[in-house]
Amino acid sequence: MRDAGAPGKREPASISWRPTVVGNHYAAACGHYLGAYAATRRLALGGNAVDAAVTAAMALAVLQPDVVSFAGVAPALVYLASEKCVISLAGLGYWPAATDVRLLAEVGGKSIPAGILRQVVPAAPATHLKALALFGTLSFEEAVTPALELARDGFAMYPELRDSLEIHAAEIDRYPENASIYRPGGRTPELGGRLKQENLARTIGRMIEAERRAAGNRDAKLRAVHDFFYRGEIAREIDAFHRKHGGFMRADDLAAFEVPVEASLSVGYMGYQVHACDAWCQGISILEALKILEGIDLAALGHNSPAYLHAIAEALNLAFADREAYVGDPRFVKVPTASLLSEAFAAVQRERIDGAKAFGKMPAPGRIEGVVPPPLEALLPATGEVAPPADTIYACVVDAQGNAVSITPSDTMYDTPMIDGLGIAVSPRGMQGRLDPAHPCSVVPGKRPRLTPSPAMALRDGEFSMGWGTPGGDVQGAAIVQVFLNAVLFGMQVQQAIEAPRVATYSFPNSFSPNTYLPGRLCVEGRIAAQTVDALARLGHDIELWPDRSWSMGCICAVRLDPATGMLHAGADPRRAAYAIAW
Repeated sequence: MRDAGAPGKREPASISWRPTVVGNHYAAACGHYLGAYAATRRLALGGNAVDAAVTAAMALAVLQPDVVSFAGVAPALVYLASEKCVISLAGLGYWPAATDVRLLAEVGGKSIPAGILRQVVPAAPATHLKALALFGTLSFEEAVTPALELARDGFAMYPELRDSLEIHAAEIDRYPENASIYRPGGRTPELGGRLKQENLARTIGRMIEAERRAAGNRDAKLRAVHDFFYRGEIAREIDAFHRKHGGFMRADDLAAFEVPVEASLSVGYMGYQVHACDAWCQGISILEALKILEGIDLAALGHNSPAYLHAIAEALNLAFADREAYVGDPRFVKVPTASLLSEAFAAVQRERIDGAKAFGKMPAPGRIEGVVPPPLEALLPATGEVAPPADTIYACVVDAQGNAVSITPSDTMYDTPMIDGLGIAVSPRGMQGRLDPAHPCSVVPGKRPRLTPSPAMALRDGEFSMGWGTPGGDVQGAAIVQVFLNAVLFGMQVQQAIEAPRVATYSFPNSFSPNTYLPGRLCVEGRIAAQTVDALARLGHDIELWPDRSWSMGCICAVRLDPATGMLHAGADPRRAAYAIAW
């Protein structure tokens, strides 16, 4: 037997478990392989990137129903090639008008309780319909048909989904609609078994019928679907369910909802312009961390060296401390956005990083002239391992015309009751609210809880360069930053950049109720060299070792344009069931 390291058998340094897929015309990278296929089906039939991304997002809500709701959230970034601009769709709902903060505290204590009381206005259906109306070409029926087929005909139960359903079995069993679909007979469907969501299929079918019945042009028909959900039968059924079970949602909350279409936030980084959604989303923290890191010669430190990983962790810790102090719904909170993303502020924050010693706790927020951080409640340090995040999924699509969409649909169903007969969980994103009235994420009727799902996009010279994102709650910032650096600083192919081992800091209050705080915690995948892990521990990081390919480290999907060839390079994370397809 020849040694694997003998001449002729040595693996190249750029090896990855999967190839980077490359296409001339279009590419899609999604959190489930059937979502990627649904997107490319639409592209092959002549749809554009928006059509395909909406198709994928609705299919993914069926394919990953534990952490993505058809009636959840769907923050999105859209690059319009003809205008060379990025537009944000603020796919996040707000607390209902009847929200009673005292009742939330009576039921939940110091954090938002599980159940119906955490439901906020669902944003995903309105977001998808708005995207189609403004930038797409397909009808709702054409875009939603793959989701309908998957819900009606079923798909094979896969390991990540089954594991999640098993982990949350006791929670799911509390709610009749949830249990009847995902735990029939008190048992989670077996691996490889067919999972059907027939109530959801019927709800989608009713929305299709509303479009078919509507008179007028395509815009009028798409509006009819919106009104059927937000002002018609479905809204009335949601209202009735909430009245019956003591929830806050009313028909008026749904009827008033429209998805804001707004400018993205962006910062420059080494010749790229990196975009994220506005400060109702944690994307601003990713941008701040990149600005802090821009002034450090990371390449000279060496990829995944102790000094490199320490710098990334500390930059993220600074950004997340500022998130805790300053970031919330801009309609209610005066977020110092310009200061947080400025060169001057980044320089000051960068000076706070000690290359020889970790903060060991959440640092104080950065000082901003004229802005006084609110007097937040005292942080309560916890111990133990990082809890699995309330998760999500991601999709990126780029078409032959150069249009691109980066979207992170989300919302769990195991912690909140699904609406009887509808097969949908109304967005429980209230789980990211806070009961401290001084907190920027405090619960106020009409206010949006700050969102963790954070799609990212980068341009170069005004042209699309890269779209990427991930599930993972608070891990998203760490994963998004590291994969971007892998690609743009270290020249890795997209798939290699995704597969490279990562770290994630949790030295701040978790975004999800009960907002656990683990001072100095740094989670490290097993493929990081042991001597590097030891060095990070000596710097003062509280190390938690994760498996070699941990699903908790997120699931990055990405599409990148090669400017030299004009070809699209796409990759998807083997840490989960993600896949990329290009043509």
